[in-house]
Amino acid sequence: DGAEGVLSRKNRARAEACPFASRDGPPLIVYTRGHTRVFRAERQVPSESLYFPSPDPAPWPMVPPEDEGFDAARLATAVAFAREHETPWSRDLASVMASAYFEPPPWNEILGPVRPRGAPNGLVTRHGRVVARWGDTRQVDMTFSVAKSYLNLVAGIAYDRGLLPDPQERVGTRIKDGGFESAHNRAITWHQMLQQTSEWQGSLWDKPDLVDRNRNLLTEGKPGNVKGTYRPLRGPGGYWEYNDVRVNRLSLSLLRLFREPLPRVLADAVMHPIGASSSWEWHGYRNSRVEIGGISMESVSGGSHWGGGVFIHAEDQARVGLLMLARGAWAGRPILSDRWIDLSITPCDLNPTYGYLWWLNTHRGRSASASPESIFASGAGANSTWIDPTTGIVAVLRWIDTSAIEGFISRLMSALNG
Repeated sequence: DGAEGVLSRKNRARAEACPFASRDGPPLIVYTRGHTRVFRAERQVPSESLYFPSPDPAPWPMVPPEDEGFDAARLATAVAFAREHETPWSRDLASVMASAYFEPPPWNEILGPVRPRGAPNGLVTRHGRVVARWGDTRQVDMTFSVAKSYLNLVAGIAYDRGLLPDPQERVGTRIKDGGFESAHNRAITWHQMLQQTSEWQGSLWDKPDLVDRNRNLLTEGKPGNVKGTYRPLRGPGGYWEYNDVRVNRLSLSLLRLFREPLPRVLADAVMHPIGASSSWEWHGYRNSRVEIGGISMESVSGGSHWGGGVFIHAEDQARVGLLMLARGAWAGRPILSDRWIDLSITPCDLNPTYGYLWWLNTHRGRSASASPESIFASGAGANSTWIDPTTGIVAVLRWIDTSAIEGFISRLMSALNG
């Protein structure tokens, strides 16, 4: 088909002829070029065992930890550990960005809204039941790259509605705004944009893709970081790189598909059906407005290190985590298709710990203590939503030191009996 990562026509026909099993059915097999992953339903928490909280503003009640198989004392130790390991970041987030933590001037210019953050907070649920919470879990804060996983939800809605019928299709087939017409960009597929292997070249909202070339999340904010330095581009699908300019280009492309603001799409298709609050926000930049059908619309960002992005509290994030735990369903109502969930958590060939804008724990490459089936929505700060389909755990961590996340997971798992 002339694009990276496309199934052979023969295998694609076989895959499409064999429908995916139900959420609690036999093993699911997903084929990608060079990689096959089996999702075994026997390791997935049965959907009928999950509790789905009432819509906001009804409280999400807590249950005794013992009711969900936790040792209460050990769980308290894990919570205390999270409380005691606050991020070293200032609560004045604008000062963090101005300090060139992400990149030096002039590329660190803030374009979207930025607000001070709150204190560390979070909650732990198992099978949808809250067993622990700490801090103000209703504090609406920036989430940085957690927004990327929410962009995945919007892409899933586009897929399920037929607006994005085949992730292996070239983006330029439907998007005609000049962003995918160059010799280099015209072969880029939605699949590559979602896996961050597109190597899209260009500038968007006054930020060139070069600003995030050679980006290494392990060295970000540290001396010797070479992010923003030149490297030759490879062909689309030939290199994995965490690049916010390219994610923002994906967001703009999805806006053009829907022809309505993505926050509205997310609210109507996902957040309202799962009973989330109305306090969350999703912003772009002061220069990220485009005209579609004669109407000015803001293109939102998939991160916050130039401001903007998703502002949300921990309880709403836990609802999104529970939606993913339930494989896209909420109290029996399909929100996202099984097929989209499988595509989203299939490992990238070039980075097996990444799927479609969700972090994976393939071969325990992200957390030694969490199950290999775990998935994460992760943002700088650190902000993390951990979803473990084998134990039924969803945990939200806000403003914890990145280096302490593994310690928290280890302690939480040790609190689980059996």
